[in-house]
Amino acid sequence: MDIKEIVQDLYLKIKDIEDKGNLASYIPELENVDSTSFGVHISTLDNLNFGAGNYQDKFSIQSIVKVLSLVMAYRTLGEELWKRVGVEASGFSFNSLIQLEVENGIPRNPFINAGAIVVADILLSNLKDPKKDFLDFVKNLSNNKNIGYSNKIAASEKEVGYRNAALCNLIKSFGNIENKSADVLDFYFTLCSLEMNCEDLSNLFLFLANDGYTVDDRKQILTRSQTKRINALMQSCGFYDESGEFTFKVGLPGKSGVGGGIVAVHPSQFAIAVWSPKLNKKGNSYRGMRFLEEFTTKSESSIF
Repeated sequence: MDIKEIVQDLYLKIKDIEDKGNLASYIPELENVDSTSFGVHISTLDNLNFGAGNYQDKFSIQSIVKVLSLVMAYRTLGEELWKRVGVEASGFSFNSLIQLEVENGIPRNPFINAGAIVVADILLSNLKDPKKDFLDFVKNLSNNKNIGYSNKIAASEKEVGYRNAALCNLIKSFGNIENKSADVLDFYFTLCSLEMNCEDLSNLFLFLANDGYTVDDRKQILTRSQTKRINALMQSCGFYDESGEFTFKVGLPGKSGVGGGIVAVHPSQFAIAVWSPKLNKKGNSYRGMRFLEEFTTKSESSIF
């Protein structure tokens, strides 16, 4: 079977399984999503593009955006970035405050909320018009000018973002936040509201499968070494306290979001995005995790 057949067959199979997950109800606006939605799209370095299901429906990518904000910060600060955020898996939930107190306000990695808040602070300090500049970066990277933020979702997150406010203020108390907490949080919530579809995501993340270069015009986004490090972080930290499970079952660098999206990368081969809004107990898409586990097994495309 070729990749198209594998994707199509697995889409039909996973679509019909019992979806045991739940919507991310702690963000009110995410409860309004059609919980039956399910889409997948794969983009390869040899120009295969194939999708199934709701792969062209936009959704809030939530924490998947943390990879993109990290890429932008890494381009800006280089190795100095790692003085403010670590590179170790946390072993705790994505919004835990425990390690921050013990580790003097240095988040364990850039993909837990605390780490992404520090990355947002770094971008605020280094960009002239942070929201516009970041959105332009993503649009140029994806060659899609129709990508945008969702004001409704950003407002919904801000309304209930008490724990993120606690994280930000605790980090600031240790001197690892430079800007006003309210400004950092507003930018962070806006970033997480970014909307794309599976096709956008798989095309956009192809540069991480291509040594840091865009595929169409060979524009360098990151160095080869930086690309390796981003992929390594996705492998070890991309799924919070389920990262080990994802590595064990799927075997690809990836990142999830509580909007139900997952994107995964096979270096030198492809990027694949899956969306199904119902989440498992760890906050990752239930059907998305199942699909990717079976996909790498059937296609023999784990990196291990």
